[in-house]
Amino acid sequence: MGLTIQEIRENCLRARHLMQRSRQQKFAVGAFNIDNQETFIGICRAAQAQGSPVLIEVSHGEVQAIGLENTRDMLDNYIKEFGIEAYLNLDHSPTVEDAKRAIDAGFEFIHIDVSQARHDATEEEIIKETTQVVEYAKFTGALVESEPHYFGGGSNVFKEKIDYEEIKKTFSTPLGSKEFVASTGIDTFAAAVGNLHGKYPVPKTLDLDLLKKIRDAIDCNISLHGGSDTPLHYFEEAARIGVSKININSDLRYAFRTTLEEELKNHPDEFAVMKLMDKVKDAIQKVVEEKIAAFGSAGKAVL
Repeated sequence: MGLTIQEIRENCLRARHLMQRSRQQKFAVGAFNIDNQETFIGICRAAQAQGSPVLIEVSHGEVQAIGLENTRDMLDNYIKEFGIEAYLNLDHSPTVEDAKRAIDAGFEFIHIDVSQARHDATEEEIIKETTQVVEYAKFTGALVESEPHYFGGGSNVFKEKIDYEEIKKTFSTPLGSKEFVASTGIDTFAAAVGNLHGKYPVPKTLDLDLLKKIRDAIDCNISLHGGSDTPLHYFEEAARIGVSKININSDLRYAFRTTLEEELKNHPDEFAVMKLMDKVKDAIQKVVEEKIAAFGSAGKAVL
């Protein structure tokens, strides 16, 4: 059905107020990826049950599968159905044009990630293209997020262990973060402090001392990508430090697939798969509620 420009601007203003509240009240908002309706519903149920604001996000592949306008329309419907505070985030947009299309579709949060498509992109190229999105987003007030280099891993389950000596080479630095924020005018800086996309054989370790230094160095919001498979105490401390947004994807995909596989195994003669989805949605909801508790966002929704 689509939103008017005025409605989009009002939503973006409310999104900005949410980020302000998150920093003032020391909680983080979960940004949860969807690639199917069951995951979408599970997230909304968790937000409703916990009275928590949430971000629904789609990356490039998920946009291709669902569509920007369809995602917008579905969330607007679910906001009314569940009575929740929720916003849309374009996750890891590979190009300026993709980001512009999401802004036009009424997304409140835009993550422009030039290095996602071009791992060898220079910082100068990243700054130039990020700045273009920042300027374009002023029309609606959408919040823009970015980082100065490629962020590793992938939204999947990996068998190899994490090589932290290699990962540390891509850590953010306080000075680098400050310079990038000043050069681009972004609203949210995607920090790299040990967070990594995907699930691994060993839990992730976040450098909280480094995160504190980055928080002290910049005035804008901070996000953490690659939140899946991370011990929850890191999230609790990150929120206290001043992280406003934490991304979760692989944990949801893992819960979806493993629960569905179990249901298919238990019901070999059932071919109306939709009848097997209740436990899948329950599993998603459980994961999201667990994250909400760690992020400290329960009861923080403003309706």
